[in-house]
Amino acid sequence: MKPPLVILDGHTTTPLEVGQHDSAQPDWAALEDLTALRVYPRTQPGEIVERARDYELVLTNKVVLDRKTLRQLPDLRYIGIMSTGTNVVDLETAAEQGITVTYVPAYSTPSVAQHTIALLLEIATHLRAHADLVRTGAWSSQPDFTVSAGPVLELERKRFGMLGCGAIGQATARIAEALGMEILVHSRTVREVDFRARWVGEEELLEQSDVLSLHCPLTEETREWVNRDRLARLREGAILLNTSRGPLVDDEAVAEALAGGRLRAYGADVLTTEPPPADHPLLHAPNALITPHVGWASREARARLISQLASNVRAYLDGDPIHTVAP
Repeated sequence: MKPPLVILDGHTTTPLEVGQHDSAQPDWAALEDLTALRVYPRTQPGEIVERARDYELVLTNKVVLDRKTLRQLPDLRYIGIMSTGTNVVDLETAAEQGITVTYVPAYSTPSVAQHTIALLLEIATHLRAHADLVRTGAWSSQPDFTVSAGPVLELERKRFGMLGCGAIGQATARIAEALGMEILVHSRTVREVDFRARWVGEEELLEQSDVLSLHCPLTEETREWVNRDRLARLREGAILLNTSRGPLVDDEAVAEALAGGRLRAYGADVLTTEPPPADHPLLHAPNALITPHVGWASREARARLISQLASNVRAYLDGDPIHTVAP
């Protein structure tokens, strides 16, 4: 008999495509081969215990399994986090209850790196605004051969600074280097990389980076790392990028830096609250380019995610778990 497994928020692997129909719905076949699978598209906080009570195996992405919730699930033995971030599970309580917790590393690396550079290129070149000049007829009505929607920034020889240098950071740096940028890295760990990089302290990172890109996990040490103090020390006119975690920045401080011209632009795929309230300070801030947390969501990345989820479950069932998370 296959062991029962419940997914609490399966819809997180299929981002809502407004006005479109995506034929690439999640293919749970790899998990169905291993388990008696039950998938809930979404689960509200008050529904978690009821839905997970009878299961030893649970998968979650954004549904939070905190201490209070885990205490009400004494039969739970395995939690598979359907992402790279692990802050949705109280890991200390899970360890106390003998629950194995796994995560999925690096499944979205190429997609997020691509998205990070796409944000940078849009900020530097105003591609959409220039294309709109053509679409709206503004170019056709010009007496000259060209018209501009705004100044274009050449990235070659600019300094691309990174906070953190994990898999996504490294993939992003390779693309930035290919654009002719100089790579600066500030990280807890100095490691061997296959691109030219200069490892610097915090002060040099802030003072020298023309572009500062965040590529670190969310911890108590990194929460709101980009705050008013560091923004004041950041090179004036720098571009800030965040495709990692929303709470790495103080949203209000970034909005103020944009309004005051301290920052040239902010490109982000994440916000502190998702989805954001209509009055979020960054939604209408000048030179803020915000996308709705879709950098990870290519079809290729989603396929890798489900494949790795199945591998994690299989390894656990075989008694040799992989990609485990310690408290």
